[in-house]
Amino acid sequence: MIRQYELVERVKEYDPDTDENMLNRAYVFSMKVHGTQKRASGDPYFSHPLEVAGILTNMKMDCDTIVTALLHDTIEDTIATHDQIEELFGEDIAKMVDGVTKMSEITYSSESAKQAENFRKFLLAMSHDIRVLLVKLADRLHNMRTLKYIKKPEKRLRIARETLDIYAPLAERIGMQEVKEELEALAFPHVYPDAYVSILKRLEQIHVNTGGIKDFVVEELELLMTEAGIEAEVFGREKRLYSIWRKMTYRHVSLDDQADILAFRIIVDDAETCYRVLGMVHGKWQAIPGLIKDYISMPKPNGYQSLHTAVLGPQKKRIEIQIRSSEMDAVAEQGVAAHWLYKQHSSEKEGAQYKWLKDLLEIMEHADSPDEFLEHTKLAMYQNQVFCFTPKGKLVNLPQGATVVDFAYAVHTDVGDSCVGGKVNGNPVQLRTRLVNGDQVEILRSTAQQPSPNWLSFVITGKAKAAIRRFISHKKKDEYQALGKTLLERAFKLAERDINNKALKLCAKKLQLESIEEIYELVGKGELPDRKILETVYPGIKLNDHLPQSPAKLLDLDRGSKGGDHSIPIRGLTPGLAVHMSDCCHPILGDRIVGIVTTGKGIMVHTIDCEALDVYSNTPESWRDLSWLALEDENTVFVSRLEILLEHMPGALAAVLNVVAREKGNISNIKFIERAPELFRITLDIEVRDVKHLTSIIAALRVNERVSSVERAFR
Repeated sequence: MIRQYELVERVKEYDPDTDENMLNRAYVFSMKVHGTQKRASGDPYFSHPLEVAGILTNMKMDCDTIVTALLHDTIEDTIATHDQIEELFGEDIAKMVDGVTKMSEITYSSESAKQAENFRKFLLAMSHDIRVLLVKLADRLHNMRTLKYIKKPEKRLRIARETLDIYAPLAERIGMQEVKEELEALAFPHVYPDAYVSILKRLEQIHVNTGGIKDFVVEELELLMTEAGIEAEVFGREKRLYSIWRKMTYRHVSLDDQADILAFRIIVDDAETCYRVLGMVHGKWQAIPGLIKDYISMPKPNGYQSLHTAVLGPQKKRIEIQIRSSEMDAVAEQGVAAHWLYKQHSSEKEGAQYKWLKDLLEIMEHADSPDEFLEHTKLAMYQNQVFCFTPKGKLVNLPQGATVVDFAYAVHTDVGDSCVGGKVNGNPVQLRTRLVNGDQVEILRSTAQQPSPNWLSFVITGKAKAAIRRFISHKKKDEYQALGKTLLERAFKLAERDINNKALKLCAKKLQLESIEEIYELVGKGELPDRKILETVYPGIKLNDHLPQSPAKLLDLDRGSKGGDHSIPIRGLTPGLAVHMSDCCHPILGDRIVGIVTTGKGIMVHTIDCEALDVYSNTPESWRDLSWLALEDENTVFVSRLEILLEHMPGALAAVLNVVAREKGNISNIKFIERAPELFRITLDIEVRDVKHLTSIIAALRVNERVSSVERAFR
């Protein structure tokens, strides 16, 4: 373990004015409260916070961050309290320690819900102070270095997968390349052991064939720099195994076709020399078209700058060469730690570099559940990026495969909500058009536009998905409330009783509901009978003579008409016209519906929010006001479609099928629409009785550990 005086000396080497007394107090306090606690390795527990502090001294972090590292597990794992930390070390350090501390005293419905809530808390803390993230990354790095000591394989797998899904992408987002690569390297063999062994063996074969090419290329580049009178540092490195595997998996680039398995770096004094060196390299070896990237004139969002080129080097081997200045190299490897914001505060730099953090906060605000938030967060962090521009030249970075709608939401949520079209490089395009590097995108807006459920079928960013789902959820809530209010007003009228806000407020209190609006919503959903409201407001009332039992009778609905081979339980159909359930939205019993009279087809039944209805907005004569009747035949079924995101592992699909069968649903069709190493996406067509039946199936699927997300699909 690092001795107390050694830690202080490390910090004083780069920060002579550090608070030596506070460092000593933190060291002693942490050692005392951790006491005789042991780690899985058998080492004293205090060795862990000490190693975390040591990692942060290598990054030359300030005194408060080192103290936070020493104390980061005290609240969670010892008798120490937040108030005690604040009293001894100040409010700022207490807040940072609390931000790193996980929530351990709350019971959650699932492990993923617990993970999501911990990440919510952590995200809020690092949005106030980015140093919380640096401590957390150092904490995770040391835990991964000692992961082998954890006995349970399933726990090792969970920690390693969380590292790949969340912490490595976070390290990349703040430019800490060394930390990101080490986290990935440590997690890879635990999460994908077969792939790890396979690539390791293949690289060993490549080493035999390439021989001493790395040393030869370094010598050639050093000679090239010397002859040109340029002072430069040249070295070569081999691409990390996990990066190779991701490129093979997500970009479908074979191992032999990857130019950057052997990568060489040339570090010079300034940007001007970088461009000069690029020309010299291309003069010596043939450049490979399409693989030249200029991150100096167009830096990555995390501040990364460099020139990348791929050439056919010695023995016609494809090699990558990176050219950057010393300052660029420091930022590339250490990220935020290289230009520490608390020493050189720049609101402009901070705002540009941490826009992704603001986006994650917005996703957190819009998500309806912890699991949904975690899903959207992974989508937001863990994808390759494309760089596009607004008409005014502002850079917008998006995940690869992002659409015009994703771009609109990246600009601002209001822009996304009102998006009706777009122009890419001056040409009108569809909303679902996928963008590529360098596209200039103009968003066309309308105050009459609203987000469509259909957008969920093609947007890919977490921010867009969260905003659209929130809008749809609020819209449905408003519709249920309006329907519930109408039902209650008619029920009270038929029972010859008065209805007013005072009575309903008392009713809400008796039923332990929060508001009158919640009463309306539950009645509209059919989850709270209007009879129950009447009986609560007017205890002892006899309703048999006043209020019909069936909502269909309450609204004085007609009988259903014939359509196809069976009776369609719908009120409002025109006799003599064939009736068809629309394939675009798959309406089922319980949905709010509308009919469209179509020449040659009869009446097409759509859900009220179906995007296809936009086509008929100028032909009101085609519309028919429809609603469901109570079913007489219990065997009548409806087909609904679900889109499900599954973990890519053995038994995942079987788990889904078992859940559907257990919930008495019948699968009529299954389709695989997207495959990836970690997740795959499918659509299921399921026969259900009504919306309530479908909702129970969705709920059962969402709690299954193999299911990442499930939503009703409308196409």
